[in-house]
Amino acid sequence: MASTASRPLTRRTHILVDTLVIDVRREADGRAVLTPRGELVHGCAGILSRALAGVSPGSPRIDLDMARVTFMDTAALQFLDTLDAYGRRHAVPVTATGWTGQPRRILELAGLDTTDPLNPAERPARPRSTPPVSSMVAAERTEQLLLLRQELDQLREALTTRPVIDQARGILMAAHGCTSRQAWDILREVSQRSNTKLRAVAAMITTGTQPDAPPPPEEIRTALRVAIESRRL
Repeated sequence: MASTASRPLTRRTHILVDTLVIDVRREADGRAVLTPRGELVHGCAGILSRALAGVSPGSPRIDLDMARVTFMDTAALQFLDTLDAYGRRHAVPVTATGWTGQPRRILELAGLDTTDPLNPAERPARPRSTPPVSSMVAAERTEQLLLLRQELDQLREALTTRPVIDQARGILMAAHGCTSRQAWDILREVSQRSNTKLRAVAAMITTGTQPDAPPPPEEIRTALRVAIESRRL
């Protein structure tokens, strides 16, 4: 008979609400590993609270692997606050690592540590003898910062106008078999190509599905067609 001590003590719990799933696993050393999958949007903090409620009280630490989070808006800050508050309340170390893609860019823009925003590493002071950054690199960084700011502005707008945007994303997902993230990217590209606010684009797409509704303007239809074809949906 195999010894139970040699087997990892694992327990998986799946909590699903909207676009976020959190997998809870207990390792052999007792620590809890949480793996969120999906999007950190409105309601994500509540999902995390319910996942944490299923963690064994004796867990010596809580580690979150964020590598499978594909999208987040400003609701992610409440998600991190909930995790941090849990760690302080139970006197348990907590980490949130593995950030990639769009979530990592948002952390950069927000000035948070992209390795672990709850446990930021101290950045070494830059030596005075270090030569100045070339104008080409500085220009590239400025352009990247502007793009990130534009993306954050769109995220803030999406947060306040989420219902109509969610409807438009659902329509695109049903019509073209794309993912939630792909639908968001399509809406954003159409907004940029047509120089139209994201909410207005979403409203036109949503209204266009109603009986006897007029089609969206030509520039919106053209931008939508290009955005969809570029992803070969």
